[in-house]
Amino acid sequence: MSQLDFSTPKVVALGGGHGLAATLSALRQLTHQITAIVTVADNGGSSGRLREEFEILPPGDLRMALTALCSDDEWGRSWAEILQYRFTSEGHLNQHTVGNLLLTALWDRDGDFVAGLDRVGSLLRVIGRVLPMAAEPLDIEGTFQTNVGRFVVRGQKEVATAKGKLESIRIIPEDPPARPEALRAIENADYITMGPGSWLTSVLPHLMVPAQREALSASKAKKIILLNLDAHPSFSSIEEFAGYTPEEHLKLLNQYAPSLRFDYVIADRTSGGENLEAVVQGYGGKLILSDLRRSPGAIYHDVAKLNSVFRHIFEEIRVE
Repeated sequence: MSQLDFSTPKVVALGGGHGLAATLSALRQLTHQITAIVTVADNGGSSGRLREEFEILPPGDLRMALTALCSDDEWGRSWAEILQYRFTSEGHLNQHTVGNLLLTALWDRDGDFVAGLDRVGSLLRVIGRVLPMAAEPLDIEGTFQTNVGRFVVRGQKEVATAKGKLESIRIIPEDPPARPEALRAIENADYITMGPGSWLTSVLPHLMVPAQREALSASKAKKIILLNLDAHPSFSSIEEFAGYTPEEHLKLLNQYAPSLRFDYVIADRTSGGENLEAVVQGYGGKLILSDLRRSPGAIYHDVAKLNSVFRHIFEEIRVE
């Protein structure tokens, strides 16, 4: 960890999808030194179609991270809206977004994923940088157990929505090359965040790339875990089956990265309890409970509330 400049701490945020976008939107108000490292296993929708046709990284989660970090002026906001624009038609463009197509064009022309992301980042005047988790697209395969037997599913959406208790999960290929830019960012970070988001397909995969897992475990950065608001067996949706308690979410992290220790675990106050606090303390961390929901019963984080919690942690470290 570098000498911490409290006015501009270096933060690495790991995840994917809407959860990572919320984290980035909260962090960008506190520092301009942000590196988003994004999962690259999406196989559905526009991303899945472009990935298969052009043999590229799935662009959707990377696009969302870029737009979450766009400059907070008319130029940045207008381009973010343009990149998020989704076509509706009866033809081949149906459900594709402008941002996905732009990234695909740059990657197809130049063959350099990071250079393409940096170029779109310059267009949006993003605060920070967006990087892929691996140098090639990945697949996710999960084995689940139910009261009627054991079954295996493959694909990000299929694993996320599988109804059953996770027995094992893996990425394919199992030892993909990590991006050196991502490893350097982890090494130099003052803080590293993981979550919220699809735990099995947006969070856990970051611990399955061997070089990245080793870098995370070796990093001296303060590590912050953000638990999902739907991390309870009673929650499920058409997008993802929750099916796990907050304690089980943490145990999954430990299962796939036993040497990884986290300093803070952020959870909504409705998720807390003595058992969760005991589990967090067992891993050497501190539990922070706060009102994080956009509205009562919502399963999405409020950006302003997240920002307040991050600010509290940064100021607490500064006092220390």
